[in-house]
Amino acid sequence: MPLPIENYAVIGDTHTAALVGNDGSIDWLCVPRFDSGAIFAALHGTEQHGRWLIAPAGEVRAVRRRYRGDTLVLETEFDTDDGTVRVIDFMPPRGEAPDVVRIVEGVRGRVPMQMHLRLRFDYGRVVPWVYREEGDLVAVAGPDAVWLRTPIETYGEDLATHADFSVGPGDRAPFVLTWRASHLPPPEPLDPIVELGATEGYWQGWMSACTYEGEWREAVVRSLLTLKALTYAPTGGIVAAATTSLPEALGGVRNWDYRFCWLRDATITLQSLLYSGFQAEAQAWRKWLLRAIAGDPAEMQIMYGVAGERRLTEYVADWLPGYDGLPVRIGNAAAEQFQLDVYGEVMDALHQGRRSALKVHDPAWGLQAQLMAFVEDHWRDPDEGIWEVRGGSLQFTHSKLMAWVAADRAVKGVEEFGLPGPVERWRALRDDIRSDILTHGYDEKRKTFTQSYGSVELDAALLMVPLVGFLPADDPRVRGTVAAIEKELLVDGFVQRYSQPPEPGVDGLPGGEGAFLACSFWLADNYALAGRPDEARELFERLLALRNDVGLLSEEYDPKAGRLVGNFPQAFSHVPLIDTARNLSTARGPSEARHEEHSR
Repeated sequence: MPLPIENYAVIGDTHTAALVGNDGSIDWLCVPRFDSGAIFAALHGTEQHGRWLIAPAGEVRAVRRRYRGDTLVLETEFDTDDGTVRVIDFMPPRGEAPDVVRIVEGVRGRVPMQMHLRLRFDYGRVVPWVYREEGDLVAVAGPDAVWLRTPIETYGEDLATHADFSVGPGDRAPFVLTWRASHLPPPEPLDPIVELGATEGYWQGWMSACTYEGEWREAVVRSLLTLKALTYAPTGGIVAAATTSLPEALGGVRNWDYRFCWLRDATITLQSLLYSGFQAEAQAWRKWLLRAIAGDPAEMQIMYGVAGERRLTEYVADWLPGYDGLPVRIGNAAAEQFQLDVYGEVMDALHQGRRSALKVHDPAWGLQAQLMAFVEDHWRDPDEGIWEVRGGSLQFTHSKLMAWVAADRAVKGVEEFGLPGPVERWRALRDDIRSDILTHGYDEKRKTFTQSYGSVELDAALLMVPLVGFLPADDPRVRGTVAAIEKELLVDGFVQRYSQPPEPGVDGLPGGEGAFLACSFWLADNYALAGRPDEARELFERLLALRNDVGLLSEEYDPKAGRLVGNFPQAFSHVPLIDTARNLSTARGPSEARHEEHSR
């Protein structure tokens, strides 16, 4: 059975990523891209669905893990009765093919070790043909081929490859696994020790650009490294997570594929990169964004593939048992939804990029003008909203808020940068949307903004009201919304996304999920902006305490089970961590540049 989500660490090569358990097993790896088929899928089943275990053969008394400094090189130490052994796991920055390197080092005593490699292509569905070629182990099926190179003697048994060996102090036993398209010649061999040094140097060199020097540097650095690990380097796209279908409620059906790039993440990701010193990555993300949305604004999607693909057809991998719940979904049908808020997110992302001198005068403004024409015609339409509900379209207040953001940033483009456009019409549009929200999206009796027009439900997405500049944090309507969320959505100290009755509600699914970590960070931001710094710090520290032993977060947290839940590691958790740390560390953070612009 797979481990608890928090027991995994991530390694990656900026094309794809693997999850390594604290038991020494790699249970998830898709190659050659994040959204490719998995060759290890035990995360959603058993070892029969593919995994790669390297661990002591005897009983393990204790396990310690860490990343080597500011890198994505993982070290796991196992204490046994025979001694201590260290396993070093990493993926070298992508060369001609994806490689996973595992080096076993003896530390103390002589420790018997076991290696079990069970390759299964297409998410655990296909058993490959395995043979030897000039000392290498080769596994082939259809378009996939994998090479294992090691000086350790291996043998085949039960449709898997095994090895039994031991290491003492100073011993090193390297293993290199390489994927390559099956029609191509064998990949060039690499030197594991040389690649270890090169990989450490790559990550340390990248992190040297970081400008954050605040109180929570360790947490921010690990979040930035995680964000880089979720970046698809050839295009600059950043996936939401490395996994699919890790449940938002244990045993539940809220299981989605997150190995794609969401436009909604654009603004906060761009800001986090810019304010942390990573101009090149921010520029690459901006270019990906412009390529992805190019074309008819009416056809803009909420998410795309890592290269900008639009067809993300969803199906169920029904041969997999799933991670504590079914279904296991591949692809994401939410890509076909209409979600009005993404127009505001895109306008805001490009506006923040201009304010940070990424680009001022470029063809993007012409595309933005077309987006605004669409917003003018469709901002009154119902949509599926930020949480991608599958229970039908509504007039979501947050969606209208982001339509207001679109109009506001269009006006700012003219006012701040002298860009051409019908600014008076856009000002009037901004005023109309503002009036509509305050009339229909605010409950005067309860003193709170509501999830949708005329509803009684609450929505933590409305914590964005001061963060995007719609109203200041000390406005009574903002304070009332925060108070209502504290009363109804704050569970065991963490924020749930929205009201969830036991029966299927607005999202068309049974109630029940973990606390949403991004929303909890947004509440901390609201506290900070409203002059409640002690509460902001206390909540932020509580959130930091949820990170696993190597500093990673999933999408949600189940307070009752004390477990991380949802896809992992989750960009939409690590990015707001970076923003909140900066807001609390400095007099001016990422959100301040937005909230200070509130319309009078």
